[in-house]
Amino acid sequence: MSLRGILIVSGFMIFFTVLISIAMVYESFKSQKMQASAKSIKVKERSLAELKQVDFSVFETIQGGDAREMVLIPSGSFTMGGGSEGDFDEQPQRVIYLDAFYMDKYEVTNANYRRFTQMLKRPDPVIPVFEDDTALLLGDLQPVVGVTWLEAVAYCQWAGNRLPTEAEWEKAARGPDGAKYPWGDPFHPKVVNGRGDEDGFKYSAPVGSFEEGRSPYGLYDMSGNVSEWVSDWYDQFYYKDAPFKNPTGPSDPGIIKVLSYRGGSFHNTAHDLRASKRFGGAHPERGESSVGIRCARDYSSE
Repeated sequence: MSLRGILIVSGFMIFFTVLISIAMVYESFKSQKMQASAKSIKVKERSLAELKQVDFSVFETIQGGDAREMVLIPSGSFTMGGGSEGDFDEQPQRVIYLDAFYMDKYEVTNANYRRFTQMLKRPDPVIPVFEDDTALLLGDLQPVVGVTWLEAVAYCQWAGNRLPTEAEWEKAARGPDGAKYPWGDPFHPKVVNGRGDEDGFKYSAPVGSFEEGRSPYGLYDMSGNVSEWVSDWYDQFYYKDAPFKNPTGPSDPGIIKVLSYRGGSFHNTAHDLRASKRFGGAHPERGESSVGIRCARDYSSE
């Protein structure tokens, strides 16, 4: 090969080497930029409280007979039921109208319930089945569990209240627009006490521990922590014929009398922590390690 040919070949080789080097530098720059962008997204993630921007102080509150705070849930319509993502007993999803009512801001705690049993000389609740030491559920600020439906009714009556209906419970949990969870539609495991370690609790948490998981009306723990008794007998097909205004559940529970509870607990995953999720089959005289109480009260303008 002539000297000229060697120089041409060498020139091409140098040119391609420079191109490859430039390409490698550019790809490295792109990679660094993407990593920086990813870090920036994580840093700029806003909390749910910032996203919601809800002023809970606008909702009227009262003290129940047990000296616990209750929030006024305004009258009006809301979307009830699970829609396309719901279970068969959450169908059909439709608009329901409710009169105004009050709902406990927090779940009833062990300390709250102990005051009731001591004043009325009633027995403490019994937790029938639990995989660990039951003392882990009995902190003063943890929600009371092990209460039967009959005991829950008695507690609420003692406080001048009552158990909420399924419809009332669901509206208080999700608001008028049918949100999937109390805080909105995306699931966020760090703002609800469900199954798993991301929320920081193995079992029940002190009530009110999840500020960013509050419902549109400012109620705490409407999803997770412990489930809550409602007044309705359970009928898996009730939604098909339920009245448009103030449904209270089936009047005739049938041969097998089973009750409903709502809200999911520290045992449950995302699907069962939805605001529309229904739990049925509970016996009125049996308590559970993950079912507690939240009371409601009729609204009075006087």
